[in-house]
This record gives sequence, C-alpha cells and structure tokens, in this order.
Amino acid sequence: MTRSTATAVGFVAVLLWALLALLTVGSAPTPPLLLNAICFTIGGILGLIWTLRTGGLGQLRDISWKVYAFGSLGLFGYHALYFSALRLAPAAEAGLIAYLWPLLIVLFSGLLPGERLRPGHLIGALLGFAGAAAIIAGGSGGFQAEYLPGYILAFLCALTWSSYSVLSRLVGSAPTSSVSVFCTATAIASWALHFAVEETVWPQGTLGWASTLLLGLGPVGLAFYVWDIGVKQGDIQMLGTSSYAAPLLSTLVLVLAGVADPSWALALAAALITAGAAIAAKSG
Repeated sequence: MTRSTATAVGFVAVLLWALLALLTVGSAPTPPLLLNAICFTIGGILGLIWTLRTGGLGQLRDISWKVYAFGSLGLFGYHALYFSALRLAPAAEAGLIAYLWPLLIVLFSGLLPGERLRPGHLIGALLGFAGAAAIIAGGSGGFQAEYLPGYILAFLCALTWSSYSVLSRLVGSAPTSSVSVFCTATAIASWALHFAVEETVWPQGTLGWASTLLLGLGPVGLAFYVWDIGVKQGDIQMLGTSSYAAPLLSTLVLVLAGVADPSWALALAAALITAGAAIAAKSG
C-alpha cells in the first residue's frame, strides 16, 4: 500500500467519526454500557474475521499483555464516557466538548520528552476552552445546570482519548490486527458491567437497531482499523490535521439531520474549538 493510499484510508475514519453523535442519538434509549457492548462486539467480530483472512492471527501472540490492557482501557473508557455524555446533554454541545481531544493531544504531547509547549499551543488552548465555555454557558439561553453532568462526562471523554493517544507512544507499537483484541476485550468488559449495574433496554424499532448496527460497523468498528493503517503507513501529520475537521463535520451532520438547531452560539463554539486545535497543531 502506498503512503498516499494509506492516508486516504485513514481519512475514512474522520468521516465515520463525524457520524458518531448522530448514530448515538438514534440508538436511544439504550444505556451506555449496553451500547458499548453491542457496538464493540460487532467491531471485534469484524476485526477477527479480517485478521483470520489476512493470516495475522499469529502476530497476536507476540504482543505484550500491557499493550492489550492499555488499548482496551482506552477504547472502553472513551466510548463509555461519550455515550453517557450524549444521554445526559444535547448531542451537538456534548459532542463538541468531547472533540477537544485533538487540542488536548497537542498540549499533552508538548510535555513528552524532547517536546515543549510554545505560545501557539497556549493560544490554541484558550480558543478551544473558550468554545467549551460558550457551550456550558448555554449561549443565549444561559447556563443550564441539568446538562452539566453530561458536559463534565464529555470533557472527561476528551481527556481520556487525548491521554490514551499520547501515552500510547510509551507503550509501543502493535499491528493493526491487535485492534480486534482491543474491541473484543472492551465488549466483554462492557457486557459484564452492563449486567451488573444497568437495566437492559434494547434498541427500539428500526431506527434504534439500524443506528446501533451502523455504530458498530462504522464509527465504533471500521474506523479504528482504517485509522490504525493511516497513522502507521500514511502521512500522520496530514491525518492529524484532518481530525480537526471532525467537530465541524459532526455538528453539521446533526444540524442537517434536524437533531440540533442551527445557532450562532453553536457555530461560534465549533469554530473556536476547531481553530484552537489547528493553531496549536501548527505551532508544533
């Protein structure tokens, strides 16, 4: 596979992640852990089938258990928090806060050995957090305390994925086939926790099941595999930059689908968060 082809494959993940919020809304009222379990079961099965067909099963034995534990915790934590956030707060607003992760990745990477924070990093951070503050303030509607738990979970979601992404540098590399194990382990943990703490509410009707299945096939399935190929074989800088389009694309999809109402406050928040991430990345 050529470098340009791998980059194009990786960009498919950004397009799929733009649908994450919309499909999560469509899967309601399925509780977060059950949704996690169903989606990662689908994603894990897809990955295992692909691994078997490509003869990559033998590679899995050579991977450290630490890599498996780290990858599984990252996927489980991010999506459990994300699904919970979108159940407790408006999808567009909570989704934008969750998409602070590209900005946080840039900030945290500046703390790694051999890296340093620059003024542009801090300017980008201020812009991004200003966008998040505009969301929490509620725009023209003012602060709405009922959504605060969802916003907090969305921020923890961004913190989880950014920390996972930066710390993965220290864990070591692994073949793309390892993602199938991450997904399978996440599914098993989600099933166990669901039956322990949640009431079982299956997806409702055609829309609910279609949204859940599409989540497992796309944003919580195929996206991880194509992103892994892109960042390992393609232009990682171009892919990193393209990820800053995700919050804008996700918000646009929600507005076009009628899930979120278009407003200047929402547009401003999306622009601030995206611009902040882009400025911080350019400074790097």
